[in-house]
Amino acid sequence: MIVRLGLGAALLVALVPLHLSLGSGLPLAEIWPALGGAEPDGVAAALLSYAAGPRVVVAVLAGAALGLAGSVLQQVTRNRLVSPLTIGASSGAWLALVAGAVAAPALAAAHGIWFAMGGALASTGLVLVIAGRNGITGLPVVLAGMAVNLLLQAVATVVVLTNGEAVRGLFIWGAGDLTQTGWDWAAWLWPQVLGGVVVLLLCTRPLMLLKLGTEAAAGRGLALLPVLLVAVLAALWLTASVITAVGVIGFIGLLAPALARMTGARSAGGEMLASLVLGALVLLATDALALFVGQYTRDLVPSGAAAALVGVPVLIGLTLGRLRAQDHAPLRMPEGAARLRPGFAVLVAAGAVALVLASLTLAPTAEGWRMAWPSDLVLSLRWPRLLAAAAAGAGMALAGVVLQRLLRNPLASPDIIGISSGATLALVGAVVLLGGSIHDFGAPVALLGGLGALGVLLMLGRRQGHAPAAVALVGIALAALLDAVLQMVLARGGADAVMIVGWIAGSTARVTEGQALALAASVLLLAAAAVAAHRWLTLLAGGEAFAAGRGLAVGPARTALLALGAVTAAAVTAVVGPIAFVGLIAPHLAALLGAQRSGQHLMLACGLGVVLMVLSDWLGRTMLHPVQLPAGAMASVIGGGYFLMLLLARRGGIAAGRAA
Repeated sequence: MIVRLGLGAALLVALVPLHLSLGSGLPLAEIWPALGGAEPDGVAAALLSYAAGPRVVVAVLAGAALGLAGSVLQQVTRNRLVSPLTIGASSGAWLALVAGAVAAPALAAAHGIWFAMGGALASTGLVLVIAGRNGITGLPVVLAGMAVNLLLQAVATVVVLTNGEAVRGLFIWGAGDLTQTGWDWAAWLWPQVLGGVVVLLLCTRPLMLLKLGTEAAAGRGLALLPVLLVAVLAALWLTASVITAVGVIGFIGLLAPALARMTGARSAGGEMLASLVLGALVLLATDALALFVGQYTRDLVPSGAAAALVGVPVLIGLTLGRLRAQDHAPLRMPEGAARLRPGFAVLVAAGAVALVLASLTLAPTAEGWRMAWPSDLVLSLRWPRLLAAAAAGAGMALAGVVLQRLLRNPLASPDIIGISSGATLALVGAVVLLGGSIHDFGAPVALLGGLGALGVLLMLGRRQGHAPAAVALVGIALAALLDAVLQMVLARGGADAVMIVGWIAGSTARVTEGQALALAASVLLLAAAAVAAHRWLTLLAGGEAFAAGRGLAVGPARTALLALGAVTAAAVTAVVGPIAFVGLIAPHLAALLGAQRSGQHLMLACGLGVVLMVLSDWLGRTMLHPVQLPAGAMASVIGGGYFLMLLLARRGGIAAGRAA
């Protein structure tokens, strides 16, 4: 262990001159003389002194802090998938800083650490409450963190879109930018990191006792709650400090502890020290890679995006094979009615019609709210986005039902398992590589990306039986890859970045009449095909052996239905952008109302998807009039809140069952 730790430290020291050379432009041979006191001339001297040097120090401090924070959080929760990213701390701190930059820019600039700490505490506390004491060590805390991340990102998107000029400069910083123009941030960051490191190193013995189990630790006189509280607060302080200084860098806190355990770290203190060193090494290496790539591109490569691109494949490889037995257990959400009452279906249909009429006729004006049939001009502007929203809601709900029944997993919606992310990644990647607009590429490119993401999921999850933890992990990984590419695009800034943010949030504002009609026709055809194949869904939901025993050609049927789900999600994404939570929530709501049979489930979920998206589109158009918010962002806020309530209800149901 000591030898490997020393090797990691040696690699870190050896990487410093290479990083300085990339950052300053000095030849590698001149770096050590310059560090020894020799004075290089011209621009290289200034870059070495005021840019490359501070950047190395900040990278080492940030990487060490994130690695240590991740190690401590994993030891406290005894969960190897926990990190500042996966428990919502990073997104909470980021949202708090964005909100502070809008509401009180001077105060946020002077005391950003407290904004970030408050946001991290609030989001982490919410995740822990949802997961519950017994859920922290397994899948529930990851699910809760994923839901909170999606919800807070949607809220942050709304803040960005409504305050574009005020937060435009945050695009690069939000991607994790280590660029320095002096020693100010290095001088500010090192005391914050040192204080957190000292506190956490003092927790080494209690954390070692915690490895024996909570009862064993308490039996040896350990006051468990105060120690855990101090350790978590110190880890969150390190996270908030890094985010305040350099923005969001997500995967170091997850990757460094995993690497530390691979190097043989077994004790609490050994894992903490190894994670500290390896976190600094990984971030410095990925930042050097970003600098190297940046020399051959016209655009800045954010350090956080580079860390995600490197960390995601390693993360999947390290963790998929190490899922525990309880992570393979079926995930059960709150159960609904035994059968569907006709009144529920009528109520959903009536609600959809009422919302459509309200969306067409009810809107704020200069004189206040008015309900009237719109003029021909206004109608020509409203009906395409209304039709696109309804078709998008039905399409995502349809895809959610198909995927959840096929994979027998209530988390298997297009946004969670990465199909929407794959489609979006393909579209944005095409724009980055080939230029032009996202709408120039359309459904074929989105379908390619969606099918590719589905293929990755099936390949990686097959050995795990598509367990909930495997599905969640792959979904998180694909979403992180998407975010890394998007951050590289958004780092350019300018009006194009704001437009892409709007599209990523699921905007119907730019949908043309032809696109709306084409999407509606496509969803109708796909829905008809799914209803026609409802018997396949029913048989496959019982398992492959059950379906084969009743004469179904399992392979072709499964492939056809998976392709149907992916095509539907890709078609929606190509027109209105990625839509989160609708494909997850609408099937759950339909099941709660009693739609147990496949045909009922499909039709009722599609109706609920229409209701949710039409409502979201109308709220986005009217809530902050004349500012308009994307329907997808509103759906994420509504659906994310509902999903958090579902998780809370699930926790309450489990607790009640144990009490009984």
